[in-house]
Amino acid sequence: MLQGKKPDKLTAHLFDMMLVLHAEHGGGNNSTFTVRAVSSSGANSYMAICSGIASLSGHLHGGANEAVESMMEDIKTQVKDWDDDEEISRYLRKILEKKVGDKTGKIYGIGHAVYTKSDPRAVILEQKAEEIAKKSGMLKEFTLHRKVAMLAPEIVLEKKGKVVSANVDFYSGFVYRSMGIPKELFTPIFAMSRVAGWSAHRIEEMVQGKLIRPSYVSSLPSLRSDYVPLASR
Repeated sequence: MLQGKKPDKLTAHLFDMMLVLHAEHGGGNNSTFTVRAVSSSGANSYMAICSGIASLSGHLHGGANEAVESMMEDIKTQVKDWDDDEEISRYLRKILEKKVGDKTGKIYGIGHAVYTKSDPRAVILEQKAEEIAKKSGMLKEFTLHRKVAMLAPEIVLEKKGKVVSANVDFYSGFVYRSMGIPKELFTPIFAMSRVAGWSAHRIEEMVQGKLIRPSYVSSLPSLRSDYVPLASR
């Protein structure tokens, strides 16, 4: 429907694979936890799934692959020699130092709350991304992606002492673009695939039949103050 023709076998297989890779990877991620929390209140399926979609509106969860694509566009224009590891490394250091890019200090697509040494989804996707890159004439861009994925963890370890690796979002936007899918559809496609995982977690929550009621500890102890009686205020 997007391109007006039936996709070739590689593209169709890769799109199906993307839906599987994004479907689920544990209940602790933001959107899945949101669906579970809303489901535990007794809300119906429509409201529960809508709550998961709402959580994707935040750039820290649903828009990661778009952020990677924007970052890579910046790298492509600022790094003159895409084959020069040292030049790429220098620019990545500047990103971490908040001197270039969007100046957040984040190398998007690198690092994950659960997967540190390796994201198994990214390992699979990297192999397939190379195939679609060759087919679509984007092999040079893919090679730059791969170099950033290799160099960035070393620089993060050097500057922050953290062990990180490329995550699935590092390659997913590139793969979608290689297929001719517009950036505006990246997050909706993520939501399409994640509905399967959300539904599985929702069913489990319904079986358990208990309201999720988290306990919280303030992370801002400096703002605490002793209670002052009303008469003394």
